[in-house]
Amino acid sequence: MRQRRAFTLIEAIVAIVILGIAMPAMLIALSQAHRDRISPARASQARWIAVEKMEDVIADRSSPTRGWSYIAGTNYPVETSITGSPGYSRKVTIAETGADLQSVGTGFKTVTVTVEWTHTDGQTHSVVLATVVTEFPS
Repeated sequence: MRQRRAFTLIEAIVAIVILGIAMPAMLIALSQAHRDRISPARASQARWIAVEKMEDVIADRSSPTRGWSYIAGTNYPVETSITGSPGYSRKVTIAETGADLQSVGTGFKTVTVTVEWTHTDGQTHSVVLATVVTEFPS
């Protein structure tokens, strides 16, 4: 009996067919993974941009020259372009509430910072950061 040292023609054709079916799926998965790899970095940068603005609002609240009355939406305009962070936009919304943080009232302000960016897939993503500031005596 002879020993086989190579593939037969049938084995080679079967291998090519299997690779022909598997390769497109593997390449699509690889392409998607490549597109998504940047998303965590962009989300992290968006969180940093949101925290930066939230710190500005909290500093304004504690400032002796600005204080509680300065914390209003009109003092924080929408930023469609952020210096040093192209492709991001930032919006601050402020709602004055009562102690339950739901009903209309005074003494509490819910500050929400929203940062948006467009992913490479064309979808808009956002990070939202919120906190409550209070009117406490200085």
